[in-house]
Amino acid sequence: MQIFDSVKRKKVEFEPVKSDFVRIYVCGPTVYDDAHLGHAKSAISFDLLRRTLSELGYKVKFVRNYTDIDDKILKKMAESGESLEAITDRYIASYERDMGTLNVLEPDVKPKATQTLKEMIEYIEILLKNGFAYEIAGDGIYFDTAKDAQYLSLSGKFDTEANVARVASSDEKKDEKDFVLWKFDEKWYESPFGRGRPGWHTECVAMIKKHLSSGEKFEIDIHAGGLDLLFPHHENEAAQCRCAEHKSLAKYWLHNGFIQVNNEKMSKSLGNSFFVKDALERNLGEAVRFYLISSHYRANFNFSEDDLNAAKKRLDKIYRLKKRVLGAAANLSANEKFKSEFMSAMQDDLNTSKALACVDEFVRSANDELDANPKDKAKKSEIAANLELIARVLGILQVDVFEYFQFGVSDEKRAYIEDLINQRNEAKAAKNYELSDKIRDMLAANGISLMDTPNGCMWEKI
Repeated sequence: MQIFDSVKRKKVEFEPVKSDFVRIYVCGPTVYDDAHLGHAKSAISFDLLRRTLSELGYKVKFVRNYTDIDDKILKKMAESGESLEAITDRYIASYERDMGTLNVLEPDVKPKATQTLKEMIEYIEILLKNGFAYEIAGDGIYFDTAKDAQYLSLSGKFDTEANVARVASSDEKKDEKDFVLWKFDEKWYESPFGRGRPGWHTECVAMIKKHLSSGEKFEIDIHAGGLDLLFPHHENEAAQCRCAEHKSLAKYWLHNGFIQVNNEKMSKSLGNSFFVKDALERNLGEAVRFYLISSHYRANFNFSEDDLNAAKKRLDKIYRLKKRVLGAAANLSANEKFKSEFMSAMQDDLNTSKALACVDEFVRSANDELDANPKDKAKKSEIAANLELIARVLGILQVDVFEYFQFGVSDEKRAYIEDLINQRNEAKAAKNYELSDKIRDMLAANGISLMDTPNGCMWEKI
């Protein structure tokens, strides 16, 4: 498998640190608000990575964190009067609900910053003891970037505008690039160097050491997150690990592209920070997921409702094929030619555009074959196996086919449809086929198609 390493700035052959066991750490959200599309793009991108590696036979341990103490959360506390726990628990639950609807697999571990204080304090103590950090009286503990000869080797550049402090910074720093490890504040947590709270950049290295350390020259195989995290967050993580552990934090660094909404960079300041929950109110979760994977994970993505609707129609075709092979027992494995082409695309740095082109061609040819031989059980079993492969790797096709085509129907209309179906069943039982056909025609005129199955009459939106 080849992946694009952000540090080397090129595609490289993936080789795990240890045999067939892969450790992945993804930077998760700061939980002070609902999840936005940028969170969804990142979560889905690296969910695809995890699924692909698992399909290739690797054992994967996957960790994604929650930043649950931060200036943005403290601001929310001041505005709302709520406790830190009330705010962060609510938004963690909201995030997990959204990600579940998008078929993002649960991490093996999902640590919180507030649950990793002991490990962060120990990390900072090592940096202080070895001269890589210093104290500013009455302010906090800072990392001394001048002491790390390889600082900026990860991002390859320094952009002062990008260096946004996650806690208030100090004019007394030795260098503007130095970053806070521990901010003194009597309201918070006890530590050997004074009461306070952690800076943002130490939580991930501490979590990685606690949950994923390989004991080798690289702590983990893959560190991933949004491109906006490359500098300063990932740069600062890597620096701490080099200085405290005398090793590299990750063998490979992966970053997903930015999200735009209607050709504007998604930003709260622009008022277009599109929440996932808003998209899910109007669209099936799988349709949103399918839309977000339709372009490469590293590409910047422009979200528009028109494009989402077009992606949904593409997904509809896959579901209609799934409906045609309902009840068929899937083969033990997918067709070798299809599997090879599909997985080769995914092994090429998660080339979903190419993989979906393979899926499109498979759907077209499978429908042609079923049209020619509608009772071919062997062909249906092969098609079902191919669909199962697609479902495992892309995280789609998880919804009952009839429920999929019923999405968006109001409770009132659903009750109306079910009542007419019951009337039609009674008419058929009484052999009143004229009334039965009339009811079918009434539903068709209302955009509802019926399908009689061994499990009863099913319906869907036309």
